[in-house]
Amino acid sequence: MLNWSNVIHFANNGNPTPQKKVNKSEEEWKNLLTPEQYKITRLKGTERAHSSEMCSRFEPGKYACVCCDTLLFDAGEKFESGTGWPSFTQPVEESTIAYHKDVAFGMVRVEVTCNTCDAHLGHVFPDGPEPSGLRYCVNAVSLQKVS
Repeated sequence: MLNWSNVIHFANNGNPTPQKKVNKSEEEWKNLLTPEQYKITRLKGTERAHSSEMCSRFEPGKYACVCCDTLLFDAGEKFESGTGWPSFTQPVEESTIAYHKDVAFGMVRVEVTCNTCDAHLGHVFPDGPEPSGLRYCVNAVSLQKVS
């Protein structure tokens, strides 16, 4: 189980090796994604809080990257964080998420991206529920429910 120490280690020392990499040109991404998906995943945008019904859905299933179909999160790790974005305590596998120090907007945070295609997902924080204490705060637009 990942914890905040693991997250900081990856952000400072390099990320786990992904099972595969998907590389596309910006033009290919633009043709594959909706304008909103492109803005969020490729340009590191943020959707408006409480703008997705995904926040209040807790049925069983799995969530994949909207860009490359890599499985990222299981609904069993999803929880109501009250933030307005879907929140998870763990990824499905350690190697599916990459961690990057983010100092934008005068804050120090840890950005999370899909480790397969580098899509911006959101951020991870150390204020989630036990036992991991992690809160992966993810843009719903970057996810697709696949089962």
